[in-house]
Amino acid sequence: MLEHLKDVEKRFEDLSKQLSLPEVVSNQNQFQKLSKEYADLKELVETYRQYKKITEEIEGAKEMVESSEDPDMANLAKAELEELEKQDEALVRQLKLLLLPKDPNDDKNVMLEIRAGTGGDEAALFAADMLRLYLRYAENLNWKTEVMSKNETGLGGIKEIVVLIQGQGAYSQLKYESGVHRVQRIPQTETSGRVHTSAVTVAILPEADDVDVKVEDKDLKIDVMRAGGPGGQSVNTTDSAVRITHVPSGIVVICQDEKSQHKNKAKALKVLKSRLLEAEIAKKQEEESSNRKSMIGSGDRSERIRTYNFPQNRLTDHRIGLTSHKLDLIMEGDLAEIITALRTSFQAEQLKDAAL
Repeated sequence: MLEHLKDVEKRFEDLSKQLSLPEVVSNQNQFQKLSKEYADLKELVETYRQYKKITEEIEGAKEMVESSEDPDMANLAKAELEELEKQDEALVRQLKLLLLPKDPNDDKNVMLEIRAGTGGDEAALFAADMLRLYLRYAENLNWKTEVMSKNETGLGGIKEIVVLIQGQGAYSQLKYESGVHRVQRIPQTETSGRVHTSAVTVAILPEADDVDVKVEDKDLKIDVMRAGGPGGQSVNTTDSAVRITHVPSGIVVICQDEKSQHKNKAKALKVLKSRLLEAEIAKKQEEESSNRKSMIGSGDRSERIRTYNFPQNRLTDHRIGLTSHKLDLIMEGDLAEIITALRTSFQAEQLKDAAL
């Protein structure tokens, strides 16, 4: 590992020199490419340099302990050595984490899809609550959100919604949210006070760039129609709704929220590309051997990942055995603790597999 880190530091220094060359600065494509590589290596190199500094200080503290004839000085040196060794251990772990292969989609924006599952109107109402949760979480991080398509019920519920979430590292934060979210609570329509169980499906898709997915016009079947659904001046008055079918995959996307047919088509294409990218990712994961799959799961949207028990104010994540009795706060967007626990477990599993 240390030999590899030496090579990384040397590359980092070479990049620093190249980025100051006039011929590189004047070539925007090359400058951007090298700048990205430099930024990607910066944290790793800075951590490695900190590790080297601590290692030198440990050697000095050891010499002090061995050579000091003053008991008080020796004890001080021992205390300092213990503290330095703790720092060294933490830095080694951090270096191992930084050396893990990075998910190429981690820095991407996210297409959040929420669909009501089993449970009828109550599932649709919980889908609306889940949307509010993620919007609040995004708001806390100063991320931007934009509704791409939605299908609402008349009771304030949501049958299906797709939202674009734009923010630094959005996919790295939210990618573990894909799956079935089960809710246990007394529905608003329940008169006898019985607890019902229903579910929604959440899918987190990395937003696809043009370089990620190439869509040929010949592979698309585009239909226009009049928008449907509750309310809205343009509903059923203009052919603004757009349905795009990707013939090779059979994926269908419908967008009708904009009054402009052109805007609906652009949104539908954006969602389609993200779904195609997700399909490619799923295919690659299937090709990997099962022992390399994380305990967190592959993001399969059919996997039941979490239960929200309202009477007990309890959230349980079944993948890592995490239980929190702060459901009221979590439903207001306070999801950071859950996401941190999932990322930590995933990284621990990666370290075990990598045997660094």
